[in-house]
Amino acid sequence: MTKYAVFLRGVNVGGVNLKMADVAAALTDAGFGAVRTVLATGNVLLESSAKAPAVRKKAEATLREKFGYDAWVLAYDVDAVRAVIEAYPYQPEVDGYHSYVTFVASPDGGSAVLDELAGLAEGAGPDEKISRGDGVIYWQVPKGGTLDSTIGKTMGKPRYKSSTTTRNMRTLAKLMR
Repeated sequence: MTKYAVFLRGVNVGGVNLKMADVAAALTDAGFGAVRTVLATGNVLLESSAKAPAVRKKAEATLREKFGYDAWVLAYDVDAVRAVIEAYPYQPEVDGYHSYVTFVASPDGGSAVLDELAGLAEGAGPDEKISRGDGVIYWQVPKGGTLDSTIGKTMGKPRYKSSTTTRNMRTLAKLMR
């Protein structure tokens, strides 16, 4: 069995409100093992013998059927998430700043979306940092400026809904404990 971190996009942060206990029960009923939610923003740890793309597909189908919303999920082996955290290119704890990772997954491996998002670094404000990682975009922005940042404005577009989700570095650290 492989341990996965599963990220639900857009849950309990504006629009879709789910109780994490209900999410855990639905994923357990779908056959995933050792299901545990972390925080209320759609972070799940679970085990499966399937590969990540199959975990993603099954979790999305389960959530769509059980809760009746257009569920978008990204699934990663926990070792891959640890590697993403370790590769964060900026000081993760800076007073007055939020540190984020945007995970990108799409049929082309996410390369087109990654290229688009990494290209935003050229137009970023002086206090916003953006860089490309392995399947992710790393960024850091002043507190209070997330939604008005270059990345923040872009991530709200429908084009990115099915293939991206963003997590704060603190959330990722809690998930890996």
